Formats: sequence, structure tokens, C-alpha cells
Amino acid sequence: MRDNGTNDAHDTDGTLDEALLRLHATGPEFRGWLSNHAPMAVEALVRHGQGARVHRWLDAYRARLEERPAPHGRITGENWRQALGDPRHLADWTAYFGERLAEQPWREVLAEWWPRLLPGIAAGATHPVIRVGHAVRVLLAGDGTAPRVAELAHGLGYGAARYQPLPAGIVPGPAPAAARAALRAVEPVPDRSGGIVHRLGQITRLPAWAGPGGGTDPDAARARLEGLVRAATGYYATHAHGEPVMLGHAATAPHAVLRVLPALPRALWAQSLAAAWAASAGVVAAYAPADGPREPAGTGGATAEELFDRAAAPGDAHAIKLADTALDVAAAHPGDGLALGAVVRAVELTDPDD
Repeated sequence: MRDNGTNDAHDTDGTLDEALLRLHATGPEFRGWLSNHAPMAVEALVRHGQGARVHRWLDAYRARLEERPAPHGRITGENWRQALGDPRHLADWTAYFGERLAEQPWREVLAEWWPRLLPGIAAGATHPVIRVGHAVRVLLAGDGTAPRVAELAHGLGYGAARYQPLPAGIVPGPAPAAARAALRAVEPVPDRSGGIVHRLGQITRLPAWAGPGGGTDPDAARARLEGLVRAATGYYATHAHGEPVMLGHAATAPHAVLRVLPALPRALWAQSLAAAWAASAGVVAAYAPADGPREPAGTGGATAEELFDRAAAPGDAHAIKLADTALDVAAAHPGDGLALGAVVRAVELTDPDD
């Protein structure tokens, strides 16, 4: 799946770095544990040539954010395992990764920590891995400026503090060969009364579509991951009414993993596929609509650029992120109407005030 442009190509005035500097004074969550989507949204806006919107958009979104949380206790190479998954250490984990990234190249830090954090990919409703995916895409596209490297520290730190594995003992069930059919074969959790942590905790069985460890061949793993992103975007186009915000993560989380692959040793690609499948299927299990699929929305002949502008104009971060993923799918598969239809559905069903 090729990129639909590069971040640096649209960031000649330093808009992204300015926005990241503003955001790094804020915490990764607000109002309890709602995730701060701004770093991901502004990266997508800049990448798609919407940099002129960024600071005005950020002025509005910034009002809901909170200051960075206070430190709880320093994390070291000796005590990090005890601090994994402890949200009291949100600030400490970011500081820890900031120190590591000051000492080592960012690819080395990522390669060391990626396999440690992958089992907890469901952390923060998959927002941390999505944030890391946006940060890595920027670093791969151009200079590793201080704000861009710091953004990687924030994403990794968020994932470490909210580390959340899926339940142990999930039974691997039979899976269709095609990713789209495998997603539709996911069994919904029985109790929909709580949030995502409650719902993911009920999963007992998932189709074994990714295979044991995602298989062994890196190129095959990447191809399957691309197929999963395409299938999950199409799933959103027909199932988003189940929960239009959360079901977007079934596509954007594996897409984030796909973005990270080029920065990783190839030996990590297969397990990355397995984790991406677990995240995507887990979100579907938690939020699949009870009434099944609906007809996808039509695009009315709008181009990809027009649809992204339509997603950006209301300012909803979820629609912006979903559109960013969908446009990559559409660029790789020009005949896939579901991808662009997913953008229309996201604009219809999301609310920038949420």
C-alpha cells in the first residue's frame, strides 16, 4: 500500500513542528481517559495539504485538553516491567523514552520496544499505536526534528503506560482466507453495557486469520497486513453505524502498524501482523452492529482530495484519521469504492464536538 504523498512535501513552513510543540505541553488524555487525538489529526491534515487549517483547528481542540500529568516516579532499565500498564506513570514513560531517544537513533529504540509493547496493542483503545504510526510516518518521510522525535516518545510512552493485553487463553477459531470475510466472522462480545476495556475482557475466541505468530515470511506478512487494512476500511463503510468512532480503529490501528513496518527489522513483521489482527478483530468483537451491514454510502463522484476536505472541514478528529487511512487504501486500490465510501460514512456519523 503506497503512501498518498509525504508529510514534508506539505510542511514547508514548519506547521507540523509548531503544532507538535504546542501539543507536547498537554497530556495524552483528558476528561478521565479520553485520548488526545490532536497529534494524529494535525499530522494527517498537514500530510494531505491542509496545513492552513492546523492552527485554527488546534485552537478549537486545545480547549478540551489538559496539562501534562505530574510525574509519579522515574522509570529505569531496572524497574520498567513493574511500571508497564500503570497509568500513574504517563509522564514518566514519556520522559523515559525521551531519554532513550536522546541516547540512541530512533529506529534502534523503536526496534527494541516495539516487540515489548505489541502484546498490549489494545492500550488506550488502540490510540497509542495509532499515535506511534503517525509519528513514525513523519520520521520516515523527512528530517528527525526535535518535535518529531519527541512525538515518538509521547506515543511510545502512552502505549507503555496504558499497556493492555487481550485476555489470556483466547481460543483460535477457524477463519476464512479473505480478511474481509474473517472480520465478518468475528463473534461479538455478549455484554455491550460497558466501555472498551470491559468489552475486550469478554473475548474468548477470535478467528485465527493471521496464523500462529502471523506466519514466518516477512513479505507475506506485509501483504496480509495491507489486505487487513483494506478489509477493515471496507468493513467501516458497511458497519460503522455500530459505533462510528470506535469501529474506525479497526482500520486505523492496523494501518498504524503497517506504517511502522518499514522502520522495523523484517524479523518483527510477522508478529506485527498478528498483533494488528488481534487489535482489529478485537475492536470488531466489541462494537460490531447487532443488525449487520448496511449499504455503503456513495461518493457522488467526489475525488479523494475533495472527500478529505469534506472530512477536514467539520474538524472531527476521528473522521480525519479515518479519511487518512481510507485515502491510502483508495490510492493503492483505485477501483475500491468502499474505501472512499468509508470517508463519506465517517463524515455522516461523527461529531466534532464529541
